[in-house]
Amino acid sequence: MVMDTLARDRRLAVVKLRPGYEAAYASKPAVHAVAGAGEIVSWERLATGRYNILLKGDCRVRIESERPSDTLYRIVTAQRLDDVPPVGDVVPMVDRIRGACGRLLKALDRPADLLGTALADGQPPGAIADRIAAAVLPDAALRQELLETLAVTRRLERLSGALDDLVNELLGGRE
Repeated sequence: MVMDTLARDRRLAVVKLRPGYEAAYASKPAVHAVAGAGEIVSWERLATGRYNILLKGDCRVRIESERPSDTLYRIVTAQRLDDVPPVGDVVPMVDRIRGACGRLLKALDRPADLLGTALADGQPPGAIADRIAAAVLPDAALRQELLETLAVTRRLERLSGALDDLVNELLGGRE
């Protein structure tokens, strides 16, 4: 799959810079091999000429190569990465994630329904894991690890453990 072809058709973007990119931001800093790809649903041009974008994630990709370009953005050839479907019943793990999110929101004194859309019934378990990880986890390395985890069951297990750890940390070990 060539991402620049999709970009022309669907305003697709792949965004995943490696930590420490700031020093080389004006050039071409290193990127992670696995990234998220999706449709740009909103954008704002900044006074500097750069943009803030809001991306609706569509899939994971592995960047295979970068194509020559004289643009400020990068053009890559990437391969779509499909989830490995859950093994067995993952409802208990999803319920554990919902419970941890409820405890997290309570610990932060936030509205209980703040993550309602991300946790709504009827969504694929992998999508719930992806949305919660993106919205809640402060550790960029952990978010990248989860992005690179194709097995949905493993991703749910890792996320639920990370959420439990986060809640425990916020509550000072009282949970």
